[in-house]
Amino acid sequence: MGRLAGKTVLVTGAASGIGAACALRFAREGACIGGIDLAKPPAETWAEVVKAAPAADFWTLDVRDEPAIAQAVEAASRRFSSIDGLVNAAGVSGGGAVGGLEEEEWDRVLDINLKGTFLVSKHVVNRMVEQAAGSIVNLASVEGLEGFEFQAAYNASKGGVVLLTRNMAIDYGAKGVRVNCLCPGLIETPMTDILKSEPLVPIRDKFIEMHMLGRPGQPEEVAAAALFLISDDASFVTGHSLVVDGGMTSGRRLMAPGSAPPAG
Repeated sequence: MGRLAGKTVLVTGAASGIGAACALRFAREGACIGGIDLAKPPAETWAEVVKAAPAADFWTLDVRDEPAIAQAVEAASRRFSSIDGLVNAAGVSGGGAVGGLEEEEWDRVLDINLKGTFLVSKHVVNRMVEQAAGSIVNLASVEGLEGFEFQAAYNASKGGVVLLTRNMAIDYGAKGVRVNCLCPGLIETPMTDILKSEPLVPIRDKFIEMHMLGRPGQPEEVAAAALFLISDDASFVTGHSLVVDGGMTSGRRLMAPGSAPPAG
């Protein structure tokens, strides 16, 4: 029997990347899955989820569209009878320093990454309160914990997700709802593929070097951490920001990886 047997989990951003990995991992652990994304998932990707899950459904919508979210959550409640978990994995990247950042771009990044997390959580958490049980996992980033050059909007959005997570943990803990967030480092997803383009390869290499394990992470590794937080194994964990970053935020190296310490 899987760790999520008898539970239903909604996953936003479920068409690709970390969201898709979460949907599949949870399905294999016995959960019914409700996928949400602006894009439809590749047929083969969703077919794996459907094959593994006791039941699965998918809603194509924009996480900035509150009426559509409300309808999807209502439909999921009817389809599955309960909503036990939510992973807010929908997100976009966005670069630029404040002085050159267009208002449109600021709004796009903040609206999807932060407002979208708020809106979906808003409509799910009230269902969980009625059940007196539930677990929400928000996808933040190491960039919500530390500043990164030319990433003003993205950093602000993910920093907002970290504090939103803590506030929700405070507001809903006594009502049986746990709320945590994940802060991944560089993960190999369609969103980070842009760093493989020729002008950005040196930046990607430098970013990888900051990870003490010396490599980027895989979506499945983040999904494994999300599984822990969603499951009853984390029954006494709430308001926590779990870093999944290959040691990046542990500190900085002063020498090349693998170098021997200086004598003396």
